[in-house]
Amino acid sequence: MTERAGTIIFALTLAAGVLTGCSQADEGADAARATPSVRTIPINLYTHCGIGEAHIGSTYYEAETPLTDGNGNPPEGWDNPFQHGTMTLKTETEGVFTDDAGHEVKFRARPGASGFKRLCS
Repeated sequence: MTERAGTIIFALTLAAGVLTGCSQADEGADAARATPSVRTIPINLYTHCGIGEAHIGSTYYEAETPLTDGNGNPPEGWDNPFQHGTMTLKTETEGVFTDDAGHEVKFRARPGASGFKRLCS
């Protein structure tokens, strides 16, 4: 009986060690998943009424400093109605638009937004 009890205790101790090891590995994996990776995606930025907002996936962004020509159009040097470039998502809430013409615009996510702030015709 003592030998069997010892075998059961050994098996439980081994199982506890394995479970603890898995838990630590999962915590590390969760930490890695919690840190968003920087990713760059191609985008056709809508510029018809100026550079003010962007929509990527389910997130709506607004430019930190909106750009217009003063009459509700994109500034000189920007294509209209779209400017092709890339959006680099640095965090879950920050993105930077860049293009081959040298433009760079910083965007911030609008948490909870389900549409554009301003509709442009």
